[in-house]
Amino acid sequence: MASVPAVLNSEWTKIRTVSSTTWTLISALLVTVALSAVLCALTNYQFDDLSPLERATFDPTFMSFTGTVLGQLAMVVFGVLVVGTEYSSGMIRTSLAAVPQRTTFLFSKIAVAAVLALVVGLATSFLTFFLGQALLGEHRTDIGEPHVLRAVIGGGLYMALIAVFSMGVAAMLRSSMLSLGILMPFFFLISQILSAVPGARDVARFFPDQAGSKIMQVVPDALGSERAPYGPWGGLGIMVAWVVAALVGGYVVMKKRDA
Repeated sequence: MASVPAVLNSEWTKIRTVSSTTWTLISALLVTVALSAVLCALTNYQFDDLSPLERATFDPTFMSFTGTVLGQLAMVVFGVLVVGTEYSSGMIRTSLAAVPQRTTFLFSKIAVAAVLALVVGLATSFLTFFLGQALLGEHRTDIGEPHVLRAVIGGGLYMALIAVFSMGVAAMLRSSMLSLGILMPFFFLISQILSAVPGARDVARFFPDQAGSKIMQVVPDALGSERAPYGPWGGLGIMVAWVVAALVGGYVVMKKRDA
């Protein structure tokens, strides 16, 4: 029987020695920071062109995290690759032969990857915030202002949860291609489109990305957006529920199906 520390060390070795997972984390940081910086600079330059409502509800903190819409896709790829690569390469059989306790195997893998995603997520969030505020000029805020630190830490939690949710989905579907084929359009297209459609908005706001992103807001109706029926922590709670459901689904599939 493999011990938990040995399995954790094995999973850490797998992740750090596979270049694709390393580069997806680096991409998540770079894409988020770069896009947020560009959008903050443009907003500062064109601030007077915003409508009176948008200026009145301007949220400089949330503005710093606008690049997350693309950066989260790199986190999706990271989460899928951590789990799905074992299936696509056929290594899942070897892994389960070495660690027959499937619960230990799955959740050790997820734990190691989740910690790594959280570290990168927090680093991305703080770097994005400080750079974004510097580029917003006189419209910036300070991390010592009420609720700002919560939003910055929440940005790191959000990115980590996106990765863990993707791991659960990949464990259920047992395929990197299928998982990416579902998750990428869902987060990048379906969720964004439905959130802009009046009739579907009430449903879309309970999607994991839409609900979880509220933790990064200081102004509830930022830039004139419609106020959600839950607060920042309530939104994060909804996202956590999605993550737990995905992990339970992945666990059930792994326990009941052959490698």
